Amino acid sequence: MSTAVSIRLPDALTRKLNHIARETERSRSFHIQQALESYLADQADVRTALDRLRDPRDPVVRTILRRKVHKR
Repeated sequence: MSTAVSIRLPDALTRKLNHIARETERSRSFHIQQALESYLADQADVRTALDRLRDPRDPVVRTILRRKVHKR
């Protein structure tokens, strides 16, 4: 199942999208979907990293905190 979504893009971005769509013989929708999937995956990674940094029980964070204490 898919859902139609309407977005507005700056003219320069639309030109780039049109160019890559022609060059690859893929639809603009295909490229927008690929870009959005990549962006959302990156955001999930950022959220995971921030959650880990906020957790002092995380083994990586705990090691970093110990090193800072020993440098003093």
